[in-house]
Amino acid sequence: MKNLFKTVLCLCLLTFTFSCTDNDDNPVPASLEIKDFVWKGMNLYYLWQADVPDLADDRFANQSQLNTFLEGFDEPTTLFNALRVDNSIDRFSVIFSDYSVLEGALSGNTLNNGMDFALRYKPGSTTDIYGWVRYIIPNSDAATKPIQRGTIFYAINGTPLTVDNYRSLLANDTYTINLADYDGGNITPNGQSVSLTKTALAENPILLNTVITNGSHKIGYLMYNGFYSTYDNQLNTVFGSFQTQNVTDLVLDLRYNSGGSISTATKLASMITGQFTGQLFAKQQWNAKAQSYYESNSPSSLENRFVGNLNSLNLNKVYVLTTGATASASELVINCLKPYITVVQIGTTTTGKNVGSITLYDSPTFAKQNVNPRHKYAMQPIVLKIVDKNGFGDYTSGIAPTTLLPESMDDLGILGNPSEPLLNAAINQIIGSGRSTPTRPSNLQRDFADVKSLSPMRTEMYIERN
Repeated sequence: MKNLFKTVLCLCLLTFTFSCTDNDDNPVPASLEIKDFVWKGMNLYYLWQADVPDLADDRFANQSQLNTFLEGFDEPTTLFNALRVDNSIDRFSVIFSDYSVLEGALSGNTLNNGMDFALRYKPGSTTDIYGWVRYIIPNSDAATKPIQRGTIFYAINGTPLTVDNYRSLLANDTYTINLADYDGGNITPNGQSVSLTKTALAENPILLNTVITNGSHKIGYLMYNGFYSTYDNQLNTVFGSFQTQNVTDLVLDLRYNSGGSISTATKLASMITGQFTGQLFAKQQWNAKAQSYYESNSPSSLENRFVGNLNSLNLNKVYVLTTGATASASELVINCLKPYITVVQIGTTTTGKNVGSITLYDSPTFAKQNVNPRHKYAMQPIVLKIVDKNGFGDYTSGIAPTTLLPESMDDLGILGNPSEPLLNAAINQIIGSGRSTPTRPSNLQRDFADVKSLSPMRTEMYIERN
């Protein structure tokens, strides 16, 4: 992994060249330089480059022809979206006009009021929705307000939430949530409201960690909500504490973890295990020309291997809690651990995101070094598919749980408490109590969106440049 972007930089130095010879005679006008960056970056790296006719290597004979093409788009975002395949295939590629916002999101730093929530349809409706609080981020505005896990809100600033307005209403920096009671599926306004304000907030993804002793079992519990590499040392410290306390079993709670760094995912898998250092954890599959280059020049750059020198538990089984919000790097950990150890998954089917991205800047190598000072556009296109050591990575419909157990508004429980339904189900399986897993009605409502899905980079799996 550490050599990957050394190789990438070499690849970038091969920069796209047109079939004609005198490119210098056809300079890029200043008005087109951002769009030129978009096209050339997508041509070089986009996973589905071969499936987009306008990204073909022979699409334009010279820079002048490319310039004419670029002039047909009103702004860079329009061009970027026109160069993507259908949204049913590529749901995740994004472009930002300010790369500082992108960089912040990739490290868990966002403008955030601290209320992590999900959205569901009201019973019997296909348009009216409500929100429910999943957890509160510490040291946030929400942490100072009278809301908690399970709080229900049906309106923003007095306007009832619908499928058509929730994005705009929840996008405001300050808003008031109008609260409701949940009564057997009915959402009943209770006249209460809470005002929330977004501030610059760094979310530590390690929300909860504890050890639960049950008989001979010492069960480590970790609620981990994002793969942010800036917190890798803290994650390693948690596993060091698990080691010191002689943890025998691990429940990894990824139910609200929408992804992040592939490097961090590899480290987490290495902390869970420890007995596979140096062995192949995951493999990357890029577009044809990038793949060919890597295979010929640096095949190891396509591999992610278990790493050593970490606090590791040497487990041969792990219990993972999931929901439909469990995505990308979380799914990577689940899928790529399975060839090595037993993964018992409890909850509901995951998102189904088996592809990853990199950040492309407008520079000679598409890295941030020597970035164009005249603008701050950056792209985060999907550039790779990731598979396990056996080549399996086809889970675009999500990874189904071993034990199906959806979260129920009737019994959410307290996160980290042994009686919380999903954690309790894992504990019962660990200790072999013989207790049956609680059943949920077949018509149970599912979340259709959450706070992280409203921000394009909070559901990303990506490779960091070293």
